[in-house]
Amino acid sequence: MPKVIKFTPQKFEDIISSAATLILRGGVIIYPTETFYGLGADATNNQAILRIFDIKSRDFGNPISVIIGSKHDLQIIIRESTPAAEKLMNAFWPGPLTIVFKAKESISPLLTAQTGKIGVRLSANEIAKQIAQKAGRPLTATSANLSGMPECANAEEAIKQIGNKIDTVIDAGTTAGGVASTVIDVTCTPPRILREGTISQKSIEKTL
Repeated sequence: MPKVIKFTPQKFEDIISSAATLILRGGVIIYPTETFYGLGADATNNQAILRIFDIKSRDFGNPISVIIGSKHDLQIIIRESTPAAEKLMNAFWPGPLTIVFKAKESISPLLTAQTGKIGVRLSANEIAKQIAQKAGRPLTATSANLSGMPECANAEEAIKQIGNKIDTVIDAGTTAGGVASTVIDVTCTPPRILREGTISQKSIEKTL
């Protein structure tokens, strides 16, 4: 079973620091986001990414998006931004919007599923955001569940599904749940919504 860390505000810095250290060592964690619990690993470490696919029993044809610690971190992941992307980031980041960009060649094809594109999100959850910031690396942002199973809004559900293969779980109680992040591809004109989630198509269209 994994190490379970109960989140308390008093231990915030210690929890972030230990999680970031584990990530940099190739570890895998379950962590909260503003929607569901996520499965986190160093998105620049191929062995760690392979662990994510194994843990979830995930098909390699499915890409994995990432969470960044700040907008500044985009420069290590994407080739270029676009005017549409800038509008979306200004309106909805940090928040449950995953924006699909053209990935830099250095980004693992395991994350892009050989598409040359990478989904990126700046989470509104301080735990998720600060882990990525402290590690100085993008964090995998796939949901903490077995592929094909429901997403988990609490740590207990995630542990039941995949806990035996995880190093550490950060239990911060129940997340908002509901629906997952909205995903929009800005590599095409006009941008294309791939998944309507927390942020509605109407809100996206108003922004663009």
